[in-house]
This record gives sequence, structure tokens and C-alpha cells, in this order.
Amino acid sequence: MKHFTEYIWMNTENRYEIVNITSEVENAVRKSGIEEGICLVNAMHITASVFINDNESGLHEDFLKWVEKLAPYGVDKYKHNLTGEDNGDAHLKRTIMGREVVVAVTKGELDFGPWEQVFYGEFDGQRKKRILIKIIGD
Repeated sequence: MKHFTEYIWMNTENRYEIVNITSEVENAVRKSGIEEGICLVNAMHITASVFINDNESGLHEDFLKWVEKLAPYGVDKYKHNLTGEDNGDAHLKRTIMGREVVVAVTKGELDFGPWEQVFYGEFDGQRKKRILIKIIGD
């Protein structure tokens, strides 16, 4: 069994942002040389997310509005913010949207369903963060 690791660095312009990272993940699969296996993509930061869904801008706006309703920004809203941080909401948003995804690799390509793509969700942006791509297989 072979394995391959690559990292993507992300530094969003906005505090909240959704970024399509499908092409970077596909490139990593190609570089890995793995034909059959799995590909894990992990947001290696506690205020960011990786998820799979449709690449439709209205849907992305809906996600951001939805998580804001569930965990609204506010310095005075969260006990976590008493530590000097202002990102208590971002920790909750990350939990809602998920930490990582696993996609099958079949014949050297990501084996998606219709419309599926991989996204990075940022909830406390404007600083450098790392995304792990780990591919395992033959």
C-alpha cells in the first residue's frame, strides 16, 4: 500500500469564506500515482472546515447565513471569548460544517457523485492555515 501527503496553505481575504479546493485535491491525487484507494482532506485548524457539496454561489451564501444564525458572531456571546479571543462562533461553525472529508479514489480519480466538489470553509480568516491531503491506496 502506498501513501502520499500534501498540504495546501490558505489565507482568506475575509473572516468568513468558502473556497473550492477540488482542483488542488485532484492534482494531489494525480501526483500520488495511486489508482485505487481513499483521499482524506482535513482542515487542520479548529476554526475552519472541509466539506463536500455543490459549487453554487447561492448555496454558499446560504451556508454562511445558516451557520451565522446557529452561531452568531459576538464578543460577548461566548465564554471562549473571555480568554481574549473573539472567535467562539468560529469554533461552533467549524463543528457544524465538519472537520474533514474522505473521497474514494477509483482509476486514479476522485470518485464523486453528481455535482460533488470539495470546499474549504473559513470562519476566522485573514491568517495562514493549513489543509492536509492524505491519499492511501495502491
